[in-house]
Order: sequence, then structure tokens, then C-alpha cells
Amino acid sequence: MNEATDSHLSAQQFLTFTIGQEEYGVDIMTVREIKGWQETTRLPNTPDFMRGVMNLRGLIIPIFDLRMRFHQHLTEATLKHVVIILALGERNIGILVDTVSDILDVSSEQIKPPPGAEDNANTDYINGLISLEDRMVVLLGVEHLFDPATTQRVAA
Repeated sequence: MNEATDSHLSAQQFLTFTIGQEEYGVDIMTVREIKGWQETTRLPNTPDFMRGVMNLRGLIIPIFDLRMRFHQHLTEATLKHVVIILALGERNIGILVDTVSDILDVSSEQIKPPPGAEDNANTDYINGLISLEDRMVVLLGVEHLFDPATTQRVAA
């Protein structure tokens, strides 16, 4: 195998987005669609970070407020906010974010492991960190952030 083939095999793409001043990324292969914010239908007895559901061409998609999921405050969503629709196995979910930023092409060597948390902070959903010239991108394992067991534990 030549060097060009090796770098192609280890290259990954991430869609980056912001919540406040923080920048996050998800594997672009999980991104199904990007939509502008629209009101959702709130469901009773759901966690605060679940904004409700939206009808996406006949599919009912749960929409999660990522800012609220990170224990900040509820996003005061406007038409400038964005919903990223993700395909996680058999599930489709939407995450409410402030802006979509970029698509990053990175090699696996550029992805650093997250530092260990010793204060019982749950960081299972952080897949890694990318340090760029003037910014840091936190790579999210969204499948861990919104798996049914985790969302029930956080909501309790």
C-alpha cells in the first residue's frame, strides 16, 4: 500500500457546529440532513433537553436541545438556530445547535483522546478532541449521548 492510500484510509470527516463559544463535531456519516429551526410538538413527561418531535416527511423525529443536555440552559430557539438530523443505527434524532460551522477532514492521528475525568463526570460521549490552529473541536459520540438508558438516567 502506498502513502496516499494509507492517508486516505485513515482520513475522517466531521461536521462541526457551535453551542455558544464551544465547537463540537459529529461523524459526517451520521448526518442525514440540516434544517432551520421550527417549532416542535412537546411530549409530556420527557426530559427537559427533549424539545419535542417534528414531522420530517412522514418520519417522527425527536429533537434534543444539546445546550440543555450539557446542563446549561434551554436554548431560546430562533430562526437562526439549526437542527442537525442524525441517523444513529435504526434511530433518527435531531439536535438543536446554534450554528453549523464547517466540514473537517482529519487524519486519525489528529484526534486526541479526551482527558480522564476524575470527578465522576460522564464523558462517555466524548470520542476525542481535535486541536486546530486557534480552536478546539470536541468530537461527540452522539449514540452515547442520547441512548435510551442514558437519557432516562439523566432525566431521573
